[in-house]
Amino acid sequence: MTDIAQISADQLNALSLDELKSLERKVAKAIAGFEDRQRQAALAALEVKAKELGFSLAELTGVAPKAKSRGVPKYANPANPAQTWTGKGRRPDWFIAALEAGKSPEDLSL
Repeated sequence: MTDIAQISADQLNALSLDELKSLERKVAKAIAGFEDRQRQAALAALEVKAKELGFSLAELTGVAPKAKSRGVPKYANPANPAQTWTGKGRRPDWFIAALEAGKSPEDLSL
């Protein structure tokens, strides 16, 4: 791999606008990935230290770990109301089957 620090201004000037923008996107993505890895490593080290002291990191910081929200269900399967869908993402099989059976989305809404 070419050492990026060795790229001269002349070499950069020889690139087209599309090539420069592509390079810019790749560099931005690499920077974000590096920062994410550093952040995760720091959090892991802090969690280990907190456990050594008999605590969780959440206890020490007073911040509960974030739970991923799946959103508020908008539709339910009439045959099994426990099966719900938020209306985002891939449509579940039961939703597709109900539409094919002649139901409307409004018929399935909560």
